[in-house]
Amino acid sequence: MSTQRAEKSEQSVESNSRITASTAVVLLVLLAAEGFTILRIHPLLSAHVFIGMLLVPPVLLKIASTSYRFVRYYSGSSAYRRKGPPPPVLRLLGPFVVVSTLAVLASGIALLLVGKGLRGQMLELHKVSFVLWFGATTIHVLGHLVDTARLAPLDWVRKTRRDVRGAGLRQWAVVTSVALGVPLGLLLLGRVGAWTVFGAH
Repeated sequence: MSTQRAEKSEQSVESNSRITASTAVVLLVLLAAEGFTILRIHPLLSAHVFIGMLLVPPVLLKIASTSYRFVRYYSGSSAYRRKGPPPPVLRLLGPFVVVSTLAVLASGIALLLVGKGLRGQMLELHKVSFVLWFGATTIHVLGHLVDTARLAPLDWVRKTRRDVRGAGLRQWAVVTSVALGVPLGLLLLGRVGAWTVFGAH
């Protein structure tokens, strides 16, 4: 029984690592597209808003998966303890990456929803949080790049997807997280016109 429990715990660690890495790749692709829109923000404002909304559910999924690892590690799970924490710099940086990411997304959404009188302050918050987020996230991505490149394909390749139970569920979780962003994006696209008309951008 203890052997089965240990095997299940090890599978949980690997499952968590795989969904975190898969989601990270999705986020990298979407963030690269979002970064391109920043280069020509005025003509690409609609794309910027839509991609920004696509980011929201995968960001929440990744926060959930990393938070789960955090809780299991610090609650004393032997399997997660053996896996070990990230390097000290990345461990310290993690909470700041989460907070700054949420600040960027929340301020971006608020820009489309608040009245004209508050848009100046929200735009400043959006810009400042983006600069802080960009610096922290660059270090975070580089620090996890090797592990992400190794783990992300495992659930999507026939040879390795069966090694850890639940590959199908993890795939659906990642795909669904992106799909959920589509209605969010479409919902807020209607606010882009008002933003442009009032000249608050």
